[in-house]
Amino acid sequence: MSGIGPVEPGEGTRARHTGPPEDPYAPYDSATPDDQCAPRDPHSAHHARHPLAPAPPSRHRSPAARLHARLRARLRGLPRTRPGGRPRRTLLTAAVLAALLTCGGLLYATREQQPPRPAPPLPAPPYPSQVVDVSYLDPAATPPGAPRGSFSFALLVSVESGPPVTVTALDQPYAGLSLTSAPRPPFRTAAGTARKIVITMHVMECGKVPENAGLPFLDVTLRNIRAMEVQSFILGSRYAHALSEALQVACGNVSR
Repeated sequence: MSGIGPVEPGEGTRARHTGPPEDPYAPYDSATPDDQCAPRDPHSAHHARHPLAPAPPSRHRSPAARLHARLRARLRGLPRTRPGGRPRRTLLTAAVLAALLTCGGLLYATREQQPPRPAPPLPAPPYPSQVVDVSYLDPAATPPGAPRGSFSFALLVSVESGPPVTVTALDQPYAGLSLTSAPRPPFRTAAGTARKIVITMHVMECGKVPENAGLPFLDVTLRNIRAMEVQSFILGSRYAHALSEALQVACGNVSR
């Protein structure tokens, strides 16, 4: 072969492709019709790829192609969002919280019912001596049939509060006197009420009674549902003066 010029391809040879280099990562559609009819090789450069699929590594890729591949990789690492723009992690957190609230409500609704708490115990009733008062009213007429040397006084028994109180006995401290009452014990007085009673004393021995009663008192036995007590009531100066005069008259000891 002689002359100047390019060598013509002969039989059994192929012409060298002198156009721009073929892009190995071009889409499948850019292939020639003959290539489309050929069987697809999964490793072939003409196999179709997803737009976001990473490009196969190549030592011959340009810097722009490598930068493009890096940007794609970073975009794939970002959280996916819904049309409203809320990240999937936020929606998942809200769903978990809703499930926890639902489970808590079910547990509360199906919990074992606790028996109602017992009512607090009622306070104990007061002692009778705390709510009873005995006061002196005035001298009273001696009942018919009383022995000589007897005298009488009117008293008032009152109960402030609590259960009813029963007077079971009345007594006085002097050995030379005896005492009776009307009504006779026992008698009951309700809370918030008062009862008038008349006590009658009889001088049995003048030598055993005081000439001048300074602070005379009465011993009253009281009872309610709480307790039974003996309480001494000092009836005051008016009662002391009236008792001293009655004793002087009964014993005839004015000259004493």
